[in-house]
Amino acid sequence: MRGGTSRGPFFRECDLPADIATRDSVLLAVMGSPDRRQIDGMGGANPLTSKVGIVRPGSKPGVDLDFLFAQLQPEKDTVDTTPNCGNMLAAVVPFALETGMVQARGEASTFRVLTLNTDMQCDITVQTPGGQVSYEGEARIDGVPGTSAPIKINFLDTAGSVCSGLLPTGRVRDLIDGVEVTCIDNGMPLVIFKAADVGRSGYESVAELNADTELKARIERLRIACGHAMGLGDVSAKNYPKMTLIAPPRDGGSLSTRSFIPHVCHDAIGVLAAVTVGTACVLDGSVTEGIAVVPEGNAKTVSVEHPTGEFSVELELDPANPQNVTRAALLRTARLIMRGEVMVPAAVWNNSGDTQ
Repeated sequence: MRGGTSRGPFFRECDLPADIATRDSVLLAVMGSPDRRQIDGMGGANPLTSKVGIVRPGSKPGVDLDFLFAQLQPEKDTVDTTPNCGNMLAAVVPFALETGMVQARGEASTFRVLTLNTDMQCDITVQTPGGQVSYEGEARIDGVPGTSAPIKINFLDTAGSVCSGLLPTGRVRDLIDGVEVTCIDNGMPLVIFKAADVGRSGYESVAELNADTELKARIERLRIACGHAMGLGDVSAKNYPKMTLIAPPRDGGSLSTRSFIPHVCHDAIGVLAAVTVGTACVLDGSVTEGIAVVPEGNAKTVSVEHPTGEFSVELELDPANPQNVTRAALLRTARLIMRGEVMVPAAVWNNSGDTQ
Protein backbone atom coordinates (compact mmCIF):
# COMPACT_ATOMS: atom_id res chain seq x y z
CA MET A 1 0.00 0.00 0.00
CA ARG A 2 1.01 3.58 -0.53
CA GLY A 3 0.67 5.61 2.63
CA GLY A 4 1.30 9.31 2.07
CA THR A 5 4.66 9.59 0.33
CA SER A 6 5.83 6.15 1.45
CA ARG A 7 5.10 2.62 0.26
CA GLY A 8 5.38 -0.92 1.51
CA PRO A 9 3.64 -4.21 2.22
CA PHE A 10 1.11 -4.47 5.05
CA PHE A 11 0.54 -7.65 7.02
CA ARG A 12 -1.90 -8.87 9.61
CA GLU A 13 0.16 -9.64 12.70
CA CYS A 14 -1.30 -13.15 12.86
CA ASP A 15 0.11 -13.95 9.41
CA LEU A 16 3.72 -13.35 10.49
CA PRO A 17 5.94 -15.45 12.78
CA ALA A 18 5.40 -14.70 16.47
CA ASP A 19 9.12 -14.91 17.18
CA ILE A 20 10.56 -11.44 16.58
CA ALA A 21 13.91 -12.60 15.21
CA THR A 22 12.18 -14.90 12.72
CA ARG A 23 9.67 -12.19 11.82
CA ASP A 24 12.49 -9.74 11.09
CA SER A 25 14.26 -12.31 8.91
CA VAL A 26 11.03 -12.81 6.99
CA LEU A 27 10.60 -9.06 6.48
CA LEU A 28 14.17 -8.70 5.25
CA ALA A 29 13.52 -11.51 2.75
CA VAL A 30 10.25 -9.92 1.66
CA MET A 31 11.95 -6.59 0.95
CA GLY A 32 15.18 -8.00 -0.49
CA SER A 33 17.50 -6.39 2.05
CA PRO A 34 20.39 -6.02 2.36
CA ASP A 35 20.96 -5.09 -1.27
CA ARG A 36 21.20 -1.65 -2.82
CA ARG A 37 18.69 -2.57 -5.55
CA GLN A 38 16.61 -4.89 -3.35
CA ILE A 39 16.51 -6.98 -6.52
CA ASP A 40 15.45 -10.17 -4.70
CA GLY A 41 12.45 -8.62 -2.94
CA MET A 42 9.67 -6.04 -3.02
CA GLY A 43 11.65 -3.05 -1.79
CA GLY A 44 11.99 -0.01 -4.02
CA ALA A 45 15.71 0.68 -3.43
CA ASN A 46 14.91 3.71 -1.27
CA PRO A 47 14.22 4.15 2.46
CA LEU A 48 10.77 5.56 1.60
CA THR A 49 9.85 2.32 -0.19
CA SER A 50 11.54 0.02 2.33
CA LYS A 51 8.79 0.21 4.95
CA VAL A 52 6.43 -2.38 6.41
CA GLY A 53 3.14 -2.09 8.27
CA ILE A 54 1.89 -4.74 10.72
CA VAL A 55 -1.69 -4.42 11.99
CA ARG A 56 -3.86 -6.22 14.54
CA PRO A 57 -7.16 -5.50 16.32
CA GLY A 58 -6.84 -2.99 19.15
CA SER A 59 -5.60 -4.36 22.45
CA LYS A 60 -6.56 -1.43 24.71
CA PRO A 61 -9.98 -0.04 25.64
CA GLY A 62 -11.14 2.55 23.12
CA VAL A 63 -8.50 1.57 20.55
CA ASP A 64 -9.72 0.01 17.30
CA LEU A 65 -6.40 -0.97 15.75
CA ASP A 66 -2.80 -1.51 16.82
CA PHE A 67 -0.12 -0.59 14.29
CA LEU A 68 3.54 -1.57 14.31
CA PHE A 69 5.76 0.22 11.81
CA ALA A 70 9.02 -1.33 10.62
CA GLN A 71 11.72 0.65 8.83
CA LEU A 72 14.09 -1.37 6.68
CA GLN A 73 17.05 -0.07 4.68
CA PRO A 74 18.07 -1.22 1.20
CA GLU A 75 21.70 -1.90 2.07
CA LYS A 76 21.32 -2.97 5.71
CA ASP A 77 20.01 -6.05 7.49
CA THR A 78 18.18 -4.00 10.13
CA VAL A 79 14.48 -3.92 11.01
CA ASP A 80 13.84 -0.85 13.16
CA THR A 81 10.53 -0.71 15.05
CA THR A 82 11.57 2.17 17.30
CA PRO A 83 10.35 5.27 15.40
CA ASN A 84 6.92 6.16 14.05
CA CYS A 85 5.97 6.75 10.43
CA GLY A 86 3.06 9.10 9.88
CA ASN A 87 2.94 8.39 6.15
CA MET A 88 2.50 4.64 6.51
CA LEU A 89 0.05 5.39 9.32
CA ALA A 90 -2.31 6.82 6.68
CA ALA A 91 -2.72 3.35 5.14
CA VAL A 92 -3.55 1.50 8.37
CA VAL A 93 -7.31 2.05 8.38
CA PRO A 94 -7.72 1.38 4.63
CA PHE A 95 -5.78 -1.88 5.10
CA ALA A 96 -7.97 -2.87 8.06
CA LEU A 97 -11.13 -2.15 6.06
CA GLU A 98 -9.83 -4.07 3.05
CA THR A 99 -9.07 -7.14 5.17
CA GLY A 100 -12.28 -7.02 7.21
CA MET A 101 -10.49 -6.26 10.45
CA VAL A 102 -12.92 -3.35 10.96
CA GLN A 103 -16.21 -2.38 9.32
CA ALA A 104 -17.20 0.98 7.84
CA ARG A 105 -19.14 3.39 10.05
CA GLY A 106 -21.08 5.42 7.49
CA GLU A 107 -20.02 7.67 4.63
CA ALA A 108 -16.90 8.63 6.58
CA SER A 109 -15.40 6.34 9.21
CA THR A 110 -13.16 7.30 12.11
CA PHE A 111 -11.05 4.77 13.98
CA ARG A 112 -8.63 5.17 16.85
CA VAL A 113 -5.20 3.72 16.10
CA LEU A 114 -2.43 2.98 18.57
CA THR A 115 1.09 3.11 17.14
CA LEU A 116 2.88 0.43 19.14
CA ASN A 117 6.34 1.82 18.33
CA THR A 118 5.90 4.78 20.69
CA ASP A 119 2.52 4.14 22.36
CA MET A 120 1.01 7.07 20.45
CA GLN A 121 -2.72 7.27 19.67
CA CYS A 122 -4.48 9.10 16.87
CA ASP A 123 -7.91 9.30 15.26
CA ILE A 124 -7.94 8.54 11.54
CA THR A 125 -10.90 9.38 9.30
CA VAL A 126 -11.30 7.77 5.87
CA GLN A 127 -14.01 8.02 3.23
CA THR A 128 -16.28 4.95 3.13
CA PRO A 129 -19.22 5.65 0.80
CA GLY A 130 -21.52 2.66 0.53
CA GLY A 131 -19.55 0.91 3.25
CA GLN A 132 -16.40 0.55 1.14
CA VAL A 133 -13.12 2.43 1.54
CA SER A 134 -12.70 4.91 -1.30
CA TYR A 135 -9.39 6.02 -2.79
CA GLU A 136 -10.91 8.42 -5.34
CA GLY A 137 -11.13 12.10 -4.51
CA GLU A 138 -9.77 15.59 -4.95
CA ALA A 139 -7.24 15.69 -2.12
CA ARG A 140 -3.67 16.31 -3.26
CA ILE A 141 -0.42 15.99 -1.33
CA ASP A 142 2.95 17.07 -2.65
CA GLY A 143 5.22 14.18 -3.49
CA VAL A 144 2.39 12.01 -4.86
CA PRO A 145 1.00 12.36 -8.41
CA GLY A 146 -2.68 12.97 -8.97
CA THR A 147 -5.46 13.28 -6.41
CA SER A 148 -7.08 10.88 -3.96
CA ALA A 149 -9.66 10.65 -1.20
CA PRO A 150 -8.63 12.63 1.89
CA ILE A 151 -7.44 10.84 5.02
CA LYS A 152 -7.47 13.03 8.12
CA ILE A 153 -5.13 12.21 10.99
CA ASN A 154 -5.62 13.86 14.36
CA PHE A 155 -2.72 13.09 16.70
CA LEU A 156 -3.76 12.87 20.34
CA ASP A 157 -0.42 12.79 22.18
CA THR A 158 2.83 13.13 20.28
CA ALA A 159 5.20 14.96 22.64
CA GLY A 160 8.16 12.82 23.66
CA SER A 161 7.35 9.94 21.31
CA VAL A 162 10.83 8.42 21.68
CA CYS A 163 12.64 10.94 23.88
CA SER A 164 11.85 11.86 27.48
CA GLY A 165 9.73 14.83 26.44
CA LEU A 166 9.07 17.51 23.85
CA LEU A 167 12.43 19.18 24.53
CA PRO A 168 14.66 16.30 25.64
CA THR A 169 17.66 18.50 26.49
CA GLY A 170 15.45 20.70 28.66
CA ARG A 171 16.14 23.70 26.43
CA VAL A 172 14.55 25.08 23.29
CA ARG A 173 17.96 25.88 21.81
CA ASP A 174 21.40 24.33 22.34
CA LEU A 175 24.89 24.82 20.99
CA ILE A 176 26.17 21.33 20.09
CA ASP A 177 29.35 20.60 18.17
CA GLY A 178 29.57 24.27 17.25
CA VAL A 179 26.07 24.46 15.73
CA GLU A 180 22.94 26.04 17.19
CA VAL A 181 20.20 23.40 17.23
CA THR A 182 16.73 22.74 18.52
CA CYS A 183 16.42 19.13 19.70
CA ILE A 184 12.73 18.32 19.73
CA ASP A 185 10.37 15.33 19.64
CA ASN A 186 6.71 15.94 18.87
CA GLY A 187 6.12 12.61 17.16
CA MET A 188 9.62 12.20 15.72
CA PRO A 189 13.00 12.99 17.32
CA LEU A 190 14.49 15.80 15.25
CA VAL A 191 17.56 17.98 15.28
CA ILE A 192 16.73 21.26 13.56
CA PHE A 193 19.44 23.70 12.50
CA LYS A 194 19.99 26.51 10.03
CA ALA A 195 21.42 25.44 6.68
CA ALA A 196 23.57 28.56 6.72
CA ASP A 197 25.27 27.34 9.90
CA VAL A 198 26.75 24.41 7.95
CA GLY A 199 27.61 26.51 4.92
CA ARG A 200 24.62 25.65 2.75
CA SER A 201 21.64 27.62 1.42
CA GLY A 202 18.95 25.09 2.35
CA TYR A 203 17.59 25.25 -1.21
CA GLU A 204 19.90 22.61 -2.69
CA SER A 205 18.32 19.75 -4.61
CA VAL A 206 18.01 16.29 -3.10
CA ALA A 207 20.59 14.97 -5.56
CA GLU A 208 23.05 17.73 -4.63
CA LEU A 209 22.70 17.02 -0.93
CA ASN A 210 22.98 13.26 -1.33
CA ALA A 211 26.21 13.78 -3.29
CA ASP A 212 27.60 16.21 -0.70
CA THR A 213 29.80 13.79 1.26
CA GLU A 214 31.43 16.58 3.25
CA LEU A 215 28.05 17.85 4.48
CA LYS A 216 26.78 14.35 5.24
CA ALA A 217 29.83 13.59 7.36
CA ARG A 218 29.37 16.90 9.21
CA ILE A 219 25.68 16.18 9.82
CA GLU A 220 26.38 12.66 11.07
CA ARG A 221 28.93 13.94 13.56
CA LEU A 222 26.37 16.46 14.80
CA ARG A 223 23.65 13.78 14.91
CA ILE A 224 25.72 11.49 17.11
CA ALA A 225 26.52 14.34 19.49
CA CYS A 226 22.85 15.39 19.63
CA GLY A 227 21.77 11.79 20.23
CA HIS A 228 23.72 11.77 23.49
CA ALA A 229 22.37 15.21 24.45
CA MET A 230 18.80 14.00 23.80
CA GLY A 231 19.25 10.97 26.07
CA LEU A 232 19.16 8.55 23.16
CA GLY A 233 22.64 7.14 23.72
CA ASP A 234 24.74 6.06 20.78
CA VAL A 235 22.55 6.65 17.71
CA SER A 236 25.14 5.65 15.11
CA ALA A 237 23.14 2.51 14.26
CA LYS A 238 19.69 4.07 14.78
CA ASN A 239 17.34 5.73 12.27
CA TYR A 240 16.77 8.71 14.56
CA PRO A 241 17.09 11.53 15.32
CA LYS A 242 16.35 12.82 11.84
CA MET A 243 18.34 15.88 10.80
CA THR A 244 16.52 18.90 9.36
CA LEU A 245 18.15 21.88 7.69
CA ILE A 246 16.00 25.01 7.63
CA ALA A 247 16.04 28.22 5.61
CA PRO A 248 13.62 31.14 5.08
CA PRO A 249 10.57 30.21 2.98
CA ARG A 250 10.68 31.08 -0.69
CA ASP A 251 7.40 29.67 -2.03
CA GLY A 252 4.88 31.29 0.29
CA GLY A 253 5.18 28.77 3.13
CA SER A 254 6.34 29.11 6.72
CA LEU A 255 9.91 27.88 6.22
CA SER A 256 11.99 25.75 3.86
CA THR A 257 13.38 22.35 4.92
CA ARG A 258 15.75 19.66 3.80
CA SER A 259 15.37 16.51 5.88
CA PHE A 260 17.90 13.67 6.26
CA ILE A 261 16.35 10.34 7.32
CA PRO A 262 19.01 10.19 8.71
CA HIS A 263 21.68 9.63 6.05
CA VAL A 264 19.66 10.14 2.86
CA CYS A 265 17.97 13.42 1.97
CA HIS A 266 14.18 12.97 1.90
CA ASP A 267 12.43 13.82 -1.37
CA ALA A 268 9.76 15.49 0.75
CA ILE A 269 9.45 15.37 4.57
CA GLY A 270 7.97 12.78 6.90
CA VAL A 271 4.55 13.37 8.44
CA LEU A 272 5.71 13.41 12.04
CA ALA A 273 8.85 15.28 11.08
CA ALA A 274 6.60 17.98 9.60
CA VAL A 275 4.55 18.04 12.81
CA THR A 276 7.74 18.39 14.85
CA VAL A 277 9.19 21.12 12.61
CA GLY A 278 5.86 22.96 12.79
CA THR A 279 5.96 22.70 16.57
CA ALA A 280 9.45 24.21 16.65
CA CYS A 281 8.11 27.13 14.60
CA VAL A 282 5.64 28.07 17.34
CA LEU A 283 8.09 27.74 20.25
CA ASP A 284 9.70 30.99 21.36
CA GLY A 285 13.47 30.89 21.16
CA SER A 286 13.86 27.92 18.80
CA VAL A 287 16.30 28.04 15.89
CA THR A 288 13.35 28.80 13.61
CA GLU A 289 13.04 32.25 15.21
CA GLY A 290 13.71 34.95 12.65
CA ILE A 291 13.33 32.43 9.81
CA ALA A 292 9.83 30.97 10.05
CA VAL A 293 6.77 32.97 9.01
CA VAL A 294 3.99 31.90 11.37
CA PRO A 295 0.41 33.27 11.62
CA GLU A 296 -0.96 34.80 14.80
CA GLY A 297 -3.49 33.14 17.10
CA ASN A 298 -3.71 29.93 19.13
CA ALA A 299 -4.75 27.86 16.10
CA LYS A 300 -2.07 27.99 13.41
CA THR A 301 -1.45 26.34 10.08
CA VAL A 302 2.27 25.94 9.46
CA SER A 303 3.28 25.29 5.86
CA VAL A 304 6.54 23.33 5.75
CA GLU A 305 8.24 23.66 2.38
CA HIS A 306 10.27 20.66 1.17
CA PRO A 307 12.03 19.64 -2.06
CA THR A 308 8.85 18.52 -3.85
CA GLY A 309 6.30 20.98 -2.47
CA GLU A 310 4.86 21.76 0.95
CA PHE A 311 3.23 20.03 3.91
CA SER A 312 0.65 21.91 5.98
CA VAL A 313 0.20 21.07 9.66
CA GLU A 314 -2.61 22.40 11.85
CA LEU A 315 -1.41 23.18 15.37
CA GLU A 316 -3.41 24.39 18.33
CA LEU A 317 -1.74 25.99 21.32
CA ASP A 318 -2.82 26.05 24.95
CA PRO A 319 -3.98 29.65 25.62
CA ALA A 320 -2.68 29.39 29.19
CA ASN A 321 0.71 28.09 28.03
CA PRO A 322 1.61 29.02 24.43
CA GLN A 323 4.62 26.68 24.59
CA ASN A 324 2.25 23.71 24.86
CA VAL A 325 0.82 22.26 21.63
CA THR A 326 -2.53 20.64 22.41
CA ARG A 327 -3.47 19.37 18.94
CA ALA A 328 -1.73 18.45 15.71
CA ALA A 329 -3.73 17.45 12.64
CA LEU A 330 -2.97 16.92 8.98
CA LEU A 331 -4.17 15.54 5.66
CA ARG A 332 -2.75 12.49 3.87
CA THR A 333 -3.87 10.09 1.16
CA ALA A 334 -3.31 6.37 0.61
CA ARG A 335 -3.99 3.69 -1.98
CA LEU A 336 -4.25 -0.06 -2.20
CA ILE A 337 -1.73 -1.07 -4.88
CA MET A 338 -1.98 -4.85 -4.83
CA ARG A 339 -2.98 -7.83 -2.73
CA GLY A 340 -1.67 -11.36 -2.88
CA GLU A 341 1.17 -13.58 -1.70
CA VAL A 342 4.84 -12.80 -1.37
CA MET A 343 7.21 -15.76 -1.48
CA VAL A 344 9.67 -16.23 1.38
CA PRO A 345 12.38 -18.94 1.33
CA ALA A 346 11.38 -21.79 3.64
CA ALA A 347 14.75 -21.70 5.38
CA VAL A 348 14.11 -18.12 6.45
CA TRP A 349 10.84 -19.15 8.11
CA ASN A 350 12.65 -22.01 9.86
CA ASN A 351 10.42 -24.42 8.01
CA SER A 352 11.67 -27.51 6.23
CA GLY A 353 8.81 -27.55 3.76
CA ASP A 354 8.21 -25.63 0.58
CA THR A 355 8.50 -21.86 0.19
CA GLN A 356 6.01 -20.12 2.46
